[in-house]
Amino acid sequence: MSDGASDARHTRTKLLAMILTLSALWGGAAAALDAYGRRPLSSSQTWDAIAVAGCRVRPDGSPSLALQRRTATAVELWREGRAPVLLLTGGVGDFPPSEARAAADYAQKLGVPAEALILESRSTSTEENARFAADAAPQLKRVLVVSDAFHIFRVERVFGRYFEEAVGVGSVGLLGSRIKGALREVAAVTLYGLTGRL
Repeated sequence: MSDGASDARHTRTKLLAMILTLSALWGGAAAALDAYGRRPLSSSQTWDAIAVAGCRVRPDGSPSLALQRRTATAVELWREGRAPVLLLTGGVGDFPPSEARAAADYAQKLGVPAEALILESRSTSTEENARFAADAAPQLKRVLVVSDAFHIFRVERVFGRYFEEAVGVGSVGLLGSRIKGALREVAAVTLYGLTGRL
């Protein structure tokens, strides 16, 4: 075998090893994010509000399955007496109404009265969810924040910059959506970290 062919094979082997290593690291980080968000809420303390991170609305205006899960988890915490109000976040995405409005309608179907709901309907990102929520309800200092489990690591840190205390509670979806979401979240956490937003 010529030196050129040997060098090419060696380069391919190194590249494959690098790809496999990076894939393993990425997958491990995704699994760690998901596990972090699935840990139980250890404290029995109460909070000023239970915030719900915004998520997609369907073409018919109903909340996506992920937004339904997040909202249902928040309603369960509200029923437990963890906080007197729900703080629902998220502006209008591809389809109206706003994510906050869709979540509010769903929460009311689950039995939460309108007077226990605060809506923040402008945000389009996790960063804006937190910032605009703090603007909408400056009297709230300590919040539980509900999102998908893989999102909780970032949510806690972002909301923690705008509220005195923010603790995340993860909702858990189907395995396939969790895997895809967690893999995407690794990139989001990296970006937020590099831009000083964690």
